Amino acid sequence: MARSRSSSTVWRYINPAYYLKRPKRLALLFIVFVFATFFFWDRQTLLRDHEEEISKLNEEVIHLRNLLEELKNGGDMSVEKKKYSGEGGQAVKNMDSPDNILDAQRREKVKDAMLHAWSSYEKYAWGHDELQPQTKNGVDSFGGLGATLIDSLDTLYIMGLDEQFQRARKWVANSLDFNKNYDASVFETTIRVVGGLLSTYDLSGDKLFLDKAQDIADRLLPAWNTESGIPYNIINLVHGNPHNPGWTGGDSILADSGTEQLEFIALSQRTGDRKYQQKVENVILELNRTFPDDGLLPIYINPHKGTTSYSTITFGAMGDSFYEYLLKVWIQGNRTAAVSHYRKMWETSMKGLVSLVRRTTPSSFAYLGEKMGSSINDKMDELACFAPGMLALGSSGYSPDEAQKFLSLAEELAWTCYNFYQSTPTKLAGENYFFNDGQDMSVGTSWNILRPETVESLFYLWRLTGNKTYQEWGWNIFQAFEKNSRVESGYVGLKDKTWCS
Repeated sequence: MARSRSSSTVWRYINPAYYLKRPKRLALLFIVFVFATFFFWDRQTLLRDHEEEISKLNEEVIHLRNLLEELKNGGDMSVEKKKYSGEGGQAVKNMDSPDNILDAQRREKVKDAMLHAWSSYEKYAWGHDELQPQTKNGVDSFGGLGATLIDSLDTLYIMGLDEQFQRARKWVANSLDFNKNYDASVFETTIRVVGGLLSTYDLSGDKLFLDKAQDIADRLLPAWNTESGIPYNIINLVHGNPHNPGWTGGDSILADSGTEQLEFIALSQRTGDRKYQQKVENVILELNRTFPDDGLLPIYINPHKGTTSYSTITFGAMGDSFYEYLLKVWIQGNRTAAVSHYRKMWETSMKGLVSLVRRTTPSSFAYLGEKMGSSINDKMDELACFAPGMLALGSSGYSPDEAQKFLSLAEELAWTCYNFYQSTPTKLAGENYFFNDGQDMSVGTSWNILRPETVESLFYLWRLTGNKTYQEWGWNIFQAFEKNSRVESGYVGLKDKTWCS
C-alpha cells in the first residue's frame, strides 16, 4: 500500500496536468529550468574558452621552446619572421629589424663575457667559492660551498650553456658537502647558495637542487632560535652554534636579518614544510610590532629583545635589502591579503626614503642621504643604487598620481647612479660618494668591486618604461667593465684613486 502511494506521488509531480492546474508552480518550474539551462550553457562556454586559451598557451610554449632551441644551437634568429603579441597587444618587431640585430650582437657579447668568467673559474678554481684572477688561485671565502658555481647555475641554464651546466650539476651531485666546521654568514649563504639552488630547481625541475637547498637551509635554521625571533647572523654549519660578529656589539644586522624571506618562503612552498616560512616571517611580524612612522630602521637590532639600537639609518650597506625584500615578498605572494602587511610596511618605508632625498648643486642630482639620530650625512653608497629599480617596480601598486611620482624619483636616482660611473676616468663607479655644495659629487671609497646594483636598476627601468636610454646606459657600463676589468683569467676589481687593478 505504501509503495502504491509513493508511486502515485511521483507520477503526480511529473504529470503536466498537475502544473497546468497550478500556474505558480509552473512558473517556478520554468524559472528553475531557465536558470539551469543558463548555468549549464555558461559552464560549457567557460570550459570551451578555457580549452581554447590552454591550446593557445600550449602553442605559444612550443613556439618559444623552438626559439630557445634555435638560440642554443646557434641558429640564425634573424630569419624568424613570426610576430606575437606582448602585454597590451603590441606586436613585437621582426627579428631582423636593426634594433633586434643590435640586441642579438650585444647579447652574444654578454654571453661571451659569461663564458670568459666561467671558463676561467672552471680552469683555475673549480669547486672553490671564488677565483682570484691575477694569481689564478681558488679561495674559499664562503666556507668552501662552491659559491660561484652555485650562484652561476641558473645563468648557465638560461644562456643554454648545457655542457657547462651538466659539469656543474655533476659537481653538486658528487662533491657539494655542507657538513663543514665553518661559521657561515646566514645572509650570504641564503642569497647565494639557497637562492642559487632554488632558482636552478625552478628552471630545471631537477630535484637534486631542491634537496640540496633543503639540506643547507636546515643547517641555517637554528640561527632563528632567539627570544625575539630575530636571527643571529652567523652559524656553524656542523654544530649549529649561532652568534653575531663581535664588531656589532652582539647585535644583529638589519639587512642580514631581513633578507632571507624570499628564499625561505619559496623553499616552504616547494617542499610543503612551513617551518622555513614561519621562521623568516616571524622576523617581519616582530619588526612590524614596533615599526616606526617613517618606516626607517637603524642597521643594528638586538636579537633578544627585538629592539633597534642607536645606529645609522641607510639604504646602503647593512640596510639596503631589508626594504627591497619587503616589496619583493609582496610580489612573490601574488599581492594577496596574506602579504599585504609587507606592502604596507614598504610604503611606510618609502615615505621615510623620500625624507632622505637631497639634491646637489649645481646639477641637481638626486641622492639618498644617511641618517644618524636627527642628522643627515650627505653620503650615498653605490649599494643604494638598487633603490631606483625598487621604486620603479613598486610604483605600480600606487594610485596613478603617486605611481608617477615614485617612477619620476626612480628615474632621477638612476641618473645619479649612472653618473657615479660617468664621473670617473674609467667610467666605473666608486664604492660610495659624498656631496658638497657646489661640487655635485666626489668619490669617497674609490675602489670598484664589480657591483651590479646600478645595472639592475637600469634593467628594471628599461623593462617598465620601454625607454631604450636605460638599455644604452647599461651597455656603456658593461663596455667599461670589459675595457678595465677583463683580464686573461676573468674579471678583476679596481683599487684606490689611481683606478688601477
